[in-house]
Amino acid sequence: MQPTPAHSPGRARDPFIDIIRALCVLAVISQHWLMPVLAYENGRLSTGNALASPGWWIVTWLTQVMPMVFFAGGAANFYSFRSVTSVPEWLRSRIARLLVPVVPLAGVWLLLPHLLTGAGVPRQPVMLAGKIAGQLLWFLAVYVLVVAVTPLMFRWYRRHGWRVLGVLAACAVAVDVLRFQAGPAVGFVNALFVWLAVHQLGFHYADGGLRMRRGWAAPALAAAGFGLTAAAVFFGPYPASMIGMPGAPVSNMSPPTAVMLSLAAGQLGLWLALRPLITRCAGRPRVTAVLHWCGARFMTLYLWHMPALVMTAGIAVVGFGFATPAPGSPMWFAVAPVWVGTAGFFLMCFTRVFGRFEFRRRPSVSGVVARTSPGRVAVAAVLSAAGLLGLAAQGFVSPGSVPTPVLWVLLVLVALFAAREKPVRKEPAQESPAQEKPAQEKPAQESPVQESPAVKTSADGTLVRLPVPRPAPRPAAVLAAPLPAARKSA
Repeated sequence: MQPTPAHSPGRARDPFIDIIRALCVLAVISQHWLMPVLAYENGRLSTGNALASPGWWIVTWLTQVMPMVFFAGGAANFYSFRSVTSVPEWLRSRIARLLVPVVPLAGVWLLLPHLLTGAGVPRQPVMLAGKIAGQLLWFLAVYVLVVAVTPLMFRWYRRHGWRVLGVLAACAVAVDVLRFQAGPAVGFVNALFVWLAVHQLGFHYADGGLRMRRGWAAPALAAAGFGLTAAAVFFGPYPASMIGMPGAPVSNMSPPTAVMLSLAAGQLGLWLALRPLITRCAGRPRVTAVLHWCGARFMTLYLWHMPALVMTAGIAVVGFGFATPAPGSPMWFAVAPVWVGTAGFFLMCFTRVFGRFEFRRRPSVSGVVARTSPGRVAVAAVLSAAGLLGLAAQGFVSPGSVPTPVLWVLLVLVALFAAREKPVRKEPAQESPAQEKPAQEKPAQESPVQESPAVKTSADGTLVRLPVPRPAPRPAAVLAAPLPAARKSA
């Protein structure tokens, strides 16, 4: 496959992918802020989901953007990896950037629940807040593993192309069959098969394999993807909502089902149909500045938007007794901008304080290079995934006496330590004999003068020997010059 001009190796960024990432993060944040239906009474906080309202499931077919997040991640990883010089160093830097923003989040939330309960806040809402603050770390856990196998998936893509995507999709369907027959626990294997398949779609886009030469191709892809999703919902065992609903026997997201693949195709068709418009908008200076700002803080925005929601709900619901109006009512629409604006204010405050952990860069030291062991990278990936999954399942609070969240955080810290840079001083390059410069010849020095007999006629006509200068003896290879012959004077 030949890369398109828009995806040439010399291009630093793809504005289409940057727009997808930014809008997907905005969609995730907006959905999580508008979903909760909250009420506080007698020291207990009750929760509901606005998207559980009748008919609102169709909204989730557009707002469930995790397929596009993994698609954009696949394209970005392809752009970066194809010109890499050190695979272990590429993996180390990718994993470290994902893990570093988790450190301040864990530091705050391991202490905050104890401080709140010590200040007299009822335990039940505090426990709920601590769980919510960590549950979205599932994405990081899965994405770290996806990044860890990117070199292998890249090699398979180069060898087998679309067949890799087909095998992953077939495996996802097979896991779903076992899930509905044997039990839901088997379905968690699809956390890799489904998201790796969508990640592989990003490879094909970045390499020019999803060029839509005809105007109807992208809408046709969207229609086929959403049509297959509808068939799986109405004629299969899959729920209509693309997010987990309270009390639902099956969730399309936790763990993901194969229907996420058809949803990804439908959403991708819509994005590709809008690509010319999106690319033109991305060229505007203000849009470029916003994309640059968001690009350096994506993980911070994702990790801290739920604490921003917790802060808003704590003040409005627990503090002032506010209750969420009925979803879809005029009051709900009237309150929504104020609710989102308040949470947005707290998110900007958190981003200003904690965003520096994400885009901080260590200064380079002259003469020092970083070396990374592949074994350390593998350890970092496995330990971090285990710690993040533990935090996603339990949160930052422990219902018992054993502080298990501390153990999960320790796993993440050990993984981060394993993924650190190992500076090694660069040794000066030694020149080979063929590259050695020829030694400059020293200027010839004058040889010491030695006396050599010569003859001269004196005033009375006799011959007299006089000393004359001559060069010092030379190497044996050089013959000595003969003495000058004597001349007679008349």
